[in-house]
Amino acid sequence: MEASISYHEPTITIIAILSGFLILLNLINYSLDKIAYCGLIGQVALGIAWGTPGAKWLSREVEDAVMQLGYLGLILIVFDGGLSTSFKSLKANLGLSFAVAVTGIFFPIGLSFAVMSMLSATPLQAFTAGAALCSTSLGTTFSILGTSGLSATRLGVVLTSAAMIDDIIGLIMVQVISNLGGDSFDVITIIRPIIVSLAFATIVPILCRFIVVPVTLRLNSYRRVNPSSKVSKILSVRQTAFTIHTVYLLSIVIGATFAGTSSLLAAYIAGATISWWDSDVPHVQTQHESVSETSNAQQTTNVENSTMGNTTPVPTEQRALPLGMEAGSGAEIYHRYFEPVVDCILKPFFFASIGFSVPITKLFSGPIVWRGIIYTVLMAIAKLVCGLWLVSFSNPFQVLMQLIQKHTPKFKQSPKGLVPGAQCTDNSFPATSQNRDSAAQRPEERDVVPLEPLPNSNTTQIAAQVRNSIPEPEKSLSLYPACIVGIGMMARGEIGYLISALAESKGIFGRLPDGQPSDLFLIVTWAISLCTVIGPISVGLIVNRVRQLENGSRKARGESKRNVLGDWGVS
Repeated sequence: MEASISYHEPTITIIAILSGFLILLNLINYSLDKIAYCGLIGQVALGIAWGTPGAKWLSREVEDAVMQLGYLGLILIVFDGGLSTSFKSLKANLGLSFAVAVTGIFFPIGLSFAVMSMLSATPLQAFTAGAALCSTSLGTTFSILGTSGLSATRLGVVLTSAAMIDDIIGLIMVQVISNLGGDSFDVITIIRPIIVSLAFATIVPILCRFIVVPVTLRLNSYRRVNPSSKVSKILSVRQTAFTIHTVYLLSIVIGATFAGTSSLLAAYIAGATISWWDSDVPHVQTQHESVSETSNAQQTTNVENSTMGNTTPVPTEQRALPLGMEAGSGAEIYHRYFEPVVDCILKPFFFASIGFSVPITKLFSGPIVWRGIIYTVLMAIAKLVCGLWLVSFSNPFQVLMQLIQKHTPKFKQSPKGLVPGAQCTDNSFPATSQNRDSAAQRPEERDVVPLEPLPNSNTTQIAAQVRNSIPEPEKSLSLYPACIVGIGMMARGEIGYLISALAESKGIFGRLPDGQPSDLFLIVTWAISLCTVIGPISVGLIVNRVRQLENGSRKARGESKRNVLGDWGVS
């Protein structure tokens, strides 16, 4: 075994290739995000062009390093998705998210069984192909929502929760397929990831509720009594929060992986619990922490008073802020320490590594192309069905009742109940005088304009959280929320490639003896790749359209923008 490796200077060719690769990843991401919120598609395409499927400019060792760093970026992307999750919204929309996820699981598998003859597949192969297409790319989903600004909305909560459930099922399918392709069938290996996933999803919140909360309250009591102690000073430093969050994230991810469940699920739970601790757990209040806006207003007022010769000091509005937030909440810590590296290096590496696994040169034979496109259309429809849970369907008997009322006017009831003898009463004069009085009052009413306070941003955010935590929201009058959910579930990404590659290596897809990929593997790769490309582009175009409707429709009239997505949309 070598004790060390000899250091050598890389050639200028390698430096040029790596620097150009990293720079182009960021340039393409920025350009396509400005157009249609789909910069990740350009990064996948660049991975195809630079890596083994294309020009082979990157060595196998570099591709492995990019893939490993990219997966670290995926963990942090999912962690950020957990940080942006509101527990109230998650609990209020958990039933809907579960329904969306189950729909996105059963339809791909069912349609795969329906086209077994076209795929020339056995029932086991059809089930495996459907399992590869039932997953939803968490990295793509969180990237789309973060870029489009929909992460904190009800729509974003439903979409991320459903994608997480689909991903858990997909990772369980990985274990199932591994056992199906092996020589022996072990039931424990199949049940283990299910039990561990459920255990993590239930035990971690319970531990936070009955351990983290009492410890936090005791620390709060100690810090109130000893505000200048070393403990209070250490806990008020931003670096302390960064250390605690990082250690907690690594601990829960490593523990979940060794226990047999998904590291992505653990990262999401870690982010969600930190978000819950920031928002729902009481913190120590500072002594008269002034608000920056209030300070600015005080400075302006003091300048005006000094100009007018008035030296009376204006009292400053005080607002207590939690000491736990001084060092930075989870979202602030991520934005300060993680986000620059993730956005510029790790996330581009992740989506480029997806491009490394696309066998682009083997996909373009005639039978593979037409079957791959048809299968892609079916798999896209299988995920679009998920959006039907957000569609407002009218009462099927409403049209029938309208026809009956139209053709039978005699059954229509008057809106006012008739009193016996009321037909003989002459009410024309009082009605006329009343109308004349009301008409005379209308100009005065039009002249009086009630003054309303300007909306506060904090109040708006709180109102948005309250609206997102309502268990039964109003169904949207438009199809935009349903389209965003259905198309947002379309991208399969890393889990789909993982399941299909595992099935190919285990021989479930019928790998050819000369080492060439099987036809079914190429067809499934067509569906995964096209869905991963079409989904983000379509969501980006829809979000662009929603932004235009929100900002452009009433901008000319000077009115505030309308919320096209209704209760599902941005506040």
